[in-house]
Amino acid sequence: MRHVPSSDTAQAGVLSFEEALIPTAADFDRGRWLYVPDHYSEYRYLLGTRGKHPLVCIGINPSTAIPDRLDNTLKSAERIALHNGYDSFVMFNVYAQRATDPDDMEREMNPVLHAENMKAFSWLLAQFPSVPDLWAAWGAIIEKRSYLPGCVLDMASIGQHFGARWFTAGTRSKAGHPHHPLYLKKDSSLDPFTDLTDYLHSLEEKFRR
Repeated sequence: MRHVPSSDTAQAGVLSFEEALIPTAADFDRGRWLYVPDHYSEYRYLLGTRGKHPLVCIGINPSTAIPDRLDNTLKSAERIALHNGYDSFVMFNVYAQRATDPDDMEREMNPVLHAENMKAFSWLLAQFPSVPDLWAAWGAIIEKRSYLPGCVLDMASIGQHFGARWFTAGTRSKAGHPHHPLYLKKDSSLDPFTDLTDYLHSLEEKFRR
């Protein structure tokens, strides 16, 4: 299934993260799935399985996946999380706008959507009983929009507050991009992402040239 944004998110309007947490009549197992908002829309804050030891996989933007109907990227993310000893996974996206093709993402960042997405990220990390583990898994897609590295820097700042640990899986590209999960083996291991901030600042510099 393909999702092309019907308009930019400022025109479409978005629920605040607090509003999006309020359950509706959506039909899925809430004991198994974390899905916010809990209905299909032009944006998605969170999607994953519930557990005591989750791995947060961080991509760029959501596609069409919903509970019980994961796309191949999320299926791969779940397999790798389980292989590395986690009992669950959550997909979090740097920018919350749904688009099957990243080229369809809005050209300018909607600051309201970004602010609510960061509230979602803070809320998610606050649920962890221990130190959150964050898997950077965005590939070269982070170069699709100039605002994306800055969004991740905001996430890095929030993660630091919670003592989060960042990881990659698979070989990073020559440009330093972490590997996208879709093209990884299911037994891929996680490696510490120690130069995250320097990597993001270099991307911002690249966009300024």
